Amino acid sequence: MEKLHINCIGGDYDILIAPENFEAALQLPGQKLLVCDSNVAALHREKAERFLGVADTVVFPAGESAKNFDTLAAICRRAAALKLDRHCTFVALGGGVTGDLTGFAAAIYLRGVNVMQIPTTLLAMVDSSVGGKTAVDIPEGKNLVGAFHQPCRVVIDPGLLETLPVRELENGLAEVVKTAVLGDAPLFEKLEANAGRLLEKPLPRALYKEIILRCCRVKSAIVAADAHEHGQRAFLNYGHTFGHGLELLSGFRIAHGEGVAIGMTVAAELAVRLGLFAPEAAARQRELVRALGLPTGVPKGTAPGAWFDAMRGDKKARGGRIVLILPEAIGKVREVADLPEDTLKKFLREITA
Repeated sequence: MEKLHINCIGGDYDILIAPENFEAALQLPGQKLLVCDSNVAALHREKAERFLGVADTVVFPAGESAKNFDTLAAICRRAAALKLDRHCTFVALGGGVTGDLTGFAAAIYLRGVNVMQIPTTLLAMVDSSVGGKTAVDIPEGKNLVGAFHQPCRVVIDPGLLETLPVRELENGLAEVVKTAVLGDAPLFEKLEANAGRLLEKPLPRALYKEIILRCCRVKSAIVAADAHEHGQRAFLNYGHTFGHGLELLSGFRIAHGEGVAIGMTVAAELAVRLGLFAPEAAARQRELVRALGLPTGVPKGTAPGAWFDAMRGDKKARGGRIVLILPEAIGKVREVADLPEDTLKKFLREITA
């Protein structure tokens, strides 16, 4: 078992990688409320309930559309009906949607109770389960309502990836590429060397364990230094501002990892045009993204004006100005908050033409 200890504002906690059968989760005292979506419930609910000894389980329909106030209220109301107290733990078993919903519910129920993250998707293992960001979506945008609420523990079993559809693995690999570009150049090279193996079944578990560990190290270091995204934590949004806009415009038919993949490609192209990023490096990133089965092209019919407006509504915007994270080299990114609107609008028109 690999163990990473996170020390940050909002609480210290451990990330445990490669425990089996949820045994690492049993050490938490108090009652537990399990939360999972319908897909995960069919695969893992029975085992999780047996090992965790939960008071009850909340199951909601799978998909981004369930990441809303109705599902949030259902979690809190179930906890209230069970009379769970402040010593209880909400257990998020699933992907990013489950983690965000359960974490937000834990942040507001009784003004804050424990939440433990047991991610079942690669995207959640390498990104969303770590760092304490929680949220729901509203029609005006993705993740616009939420709270910072650090988990009391993150339990990661790479063996759970075996049940994932290929598309979900690809979505997670987009976040892995993101992490490599923003802060781990050797990881980028490892991905280039092993791209052909990462979607093979059975999955190369040792390789995935190393990838997950490296991603968690990068993110945990950033989160420990900037828990509430006042500085370098914004680097974790590489590819996300462009990507979130495309997800919103598609009605979330574009999956998050697909949006990030396209967003990184677009951000790299903009960085090349601004003289920040070498064309050869942008080409390496684009080819790696493609090799991992992810899209790189902006969807046909994307309206540049609507895309710009969706990006301006992103929660990372400042005073109505779009803040971008752009690459300088493989392993290094920078924040660009002063790009003239006309320049960005012209760029969006050109890449959607």
